[in-house]
Amino acid sequence: MVERPTTDEYAAFYEGYIRLVPEGNIIEMLEQQANIVQNLLSSLAEDQANYRYAEGKWSVKEVIGHLLDNERIMSSRLLRIARGDQANHPGYDQDVFMQTHPFNAYTLADLSEEYAVTRRSTLLMLRHLTPEAWLCRGIVSDNPASARSIAVIMVGHELHHLSVLRDGYSLDLKL
Repeated sequence: MVERPTTDEYAAFYEGYIRLVPEGNIIEMLEQQANIVQNLLSSLAEDQANYRYAEGKWSVKEVIGHLLDNERIMSSRLLRIARGDQANHPGYDQDVFMQTHPFNAYTLADLSEEYAVTRRSTLLMLRHLTPEAWLCRGIVSDNPASARSIAVIMVGHELHHLSVLRDGYSLDLKL
């Protein structure tokens, strides 16, 4: 089990995500989230997945696409930091990513498969980290970051967006 990160292991920007994460096994939480997302995607019709609750907001497919983009970036940062890479890992602009990739053109089956494969890859990596690797520290966007803080941020980030899907899109999600 991974202990919660201390505030000197992540940028203040991420505090909101960290606070959303309950005590417990971070790997099990990621597994539970995967089940929630897979159940959601299997319950939707294509028109429901293209729904936006307001002008300028992402569709359900785009929210899931954003989760995919974020997980790939965060798991890459986590891997590099856990392996001792001291480079300053750059940030990314989520809006640019969304403008340049057509997640709405995905079928629900394709989105579900991509999410499953991406999450499985993350889980396999995390299950094989040594206790020392979880504590490794590096730099992300000129701020301190530890491997364990990134894992907790990933869970909190997804919890945030799943809550938005539940509340803003009125989807039946048990979080």
